[in-house]
Parts: sequence; C-alpha cells; structure tokens
Amino acid sequence: MGQMLVKERLAACANYFPIKSFFMWQGAYETEKEYVILAKTTEKRFDQIKKRVIEAHDYELPCIIKIPVEANEEYAKWVEERTV
Repeated sequence: MGQMLVKERLAACANYFPIKSFFMWQGAYETEKEYVILAKTTEKRFDQIKKRVIEAHDYELPCIIKIPVEANEEYAKWVEERTV
C-alpha cells in the first residue's frame, strides 16, 4: 500500500510497522497481525489517498486517519514537490 501511494505520487514517502491489533468486529473479539502505514503527504492529497486506500485495501473497513503535523520547511517543500 505504501509503495503504491509513493509510486502514484500521492505520498512523498511511506513507512510501515508491523503491529498486533485487538478489536471487536461484527460481535466477535479479534486479534490480528497488521501493518500501520505512515504516508507523508500534503493536506490537499488526503482525500485522494483515502479514496485510493479504500479502493485497494482488502479490509471492508480500513483505518485511514489524518494526523495534523508540522515539518521543517525543507522537508515540507520536498513533500510538496514529490506529490502531484
């Protein structure tokens, strides 16, 4: 998923981390090995990323969260230049 977002220039960079998740789904307690992806992008690309992840993800309800951050000016410029 992260590679797809970078190759399609929706994100400048993506990192992923293996995690173990515990949650309730359709009335049952579940535990799964999953991955968290941090996609570095611009505010204006969030809706495009959300749409693309929903299209590509095999989960019925993928978790797509926007966390507002601030970056150093040079990095923010690089992100802006790498995303279309």
